[in-house]
Amino acid sequence: MSKLLAHIRLMRPANIITAIADILAGLAIASTGYQFIFSDTDYFWAAELNGAGWLILSTIGLYGGGVVLNDVFDAELDKKERPERPIPSGEVTVLSAASLGIILLFLGVLCAYQVSTLSAMLALSVAGLAVIYDWLGKHHAFLGPINMGLCRGGNLLLGISIVSEKVFEFWFVAFIPIVYIAAITTISRGEVHGGKKSAFNLGIILYIAVILSIFLITWFKEGNWYIQIPYLLLFSYFIFPPLFNARKTLKGPDIGKAVKAGVIALIVMDASIAAGFTGWLYGLFVLALLPLSLFLAKRFAVT
Repeated sequence: MSKLLAHIRLMRPANIITAIADILAGLAIASTGYQFIFSDTDYFWAAELNGAGWLILSTIGLYGGGVVLNDVFDAELDKKERPERPIPSGEVTVLSAASLGIILLFLGVLCAYQVSTLSAMLALSVAGLAVIYDWLGKHHAFLGPINMGLCRGGNLLLGISIVSEKVFEFWFVAFIPIVYIAAITTISRGEVHGGKKSAFNLGIILYIAVILSIFLITWFKEGNWYIQIPYLLLFSYFIFPPLFNARKTLKGPDIGKAVKAGVIALIVMDASIAAGFTGWLYGLFVLALLPLSLFLAKRFAVT
């Protein structure tokens, strides 16, 4: 049982919930979000809900596989910097973790293929980008954050791909999670040895850009921009206080809290997007994932 729990720890359960929120936001952008919880038509339950389920399973595999392989590639470094993690602590072998990561990525692509070829291509791209990040990308100061952001942007597009043509209509929305994750990744670089104010200043700018982009995209698409305001205020409440505190202290533990808050707040960001495209009720449906993610974050590592 302890071995199973150690493998689950590798998958970062709280983070996986945020990846599911990406898919739900994608469904809203594809205009199937409302029906996802309210439709009672036979067509919907046979097609849209089935597709949503496969995409949720896909993102679980993709995200879980990506973070597991991250620990595989970091096994030697973690012996020095994070010996409490499952691999350096001896709870999980490198071979076992690598096998789990590869299987999860494969299942992620396979599940996406059940929806469409485009979904499978997006899933394969996310899987490839995740491996590149784990192997090389995270060691590059500039390209690393972009690499990680592309993984998240691809995950949002994966949700939109439930209606293939919508991907080509709303491809630009993927830049929102790309910029946001790039900000978090930039901030997280000081988590072990302490950070620099320049990184936090950039993070603040990128966070503000994300909030404005969410609002403006909905505005120009004549969506429910006014409904987004309470969601965006909640989003700001989650991300800015711990970020400003970390900028003040520049200490690793405080930076870790800012990164953790940024990751968990992805659910609130996705709820903001969903509310703008589909309405406040579906936004609350996405936001309902937040308590679950917070619960898991208390029991499993987020970073």
